[in-house]
Amino acid sequence: MQESVTGFSMPRVAIRATLLQTSGAKRGGEIYVMERVPQHAGHETPLDMLNRPEGFFPFRPQGNGGGVLLVAKARTVTLSVPRTEPDDATRLSAAKQASLEVTLADGSKLSGRATLELPQHHSRLLDYLNASPEPFFAIATADEVHLVNRAHVLYARPED
Repeated sequence: MQESVTGFSMPRVAIRATLLQTSGAKRGGEIYVMERVPQHAGHETPLDMLNRPEGFFPFRPQGNGGGVLLVAKARTVTLSVPRTEPDDATRLSAAKQASLEVTLADGSKLSGRATLELPQHHSRLLDYLNASPEPFFAIATADEVHLVNRAHVLYARPED
């Protein structure tokens, strides 16, 4: 028996993630990004997905019997994904790395490094945090990339 296609869908890639919402509970699961995007080679990054204009994204929690939740981006504090892909050495050679600590609205702290891809005369941490109107920015640690919602940051402190 042949199944009919009733709608249009884009091929997706599943990525393991940990979701922290404003309720304060962390959940492990998977997010889904597009297999291809026009702005760069390879699949969509989780940061690309979070900064798309849509207000919700699909998240499949672990142990949820296979059900997918449609999560509100506005209520997402952080989304953490494994740091699996090597950094683009050519791109990073022109960027500056900055260590920072972010204090979130619930009082918790997150430390890591941000990649500042900004003009030399605007390459301070303040410039990085203010450079984009997009709601999420990235902080990397040795094992993970934390995608942080600007709306849930109380303050950031440079560590170098």
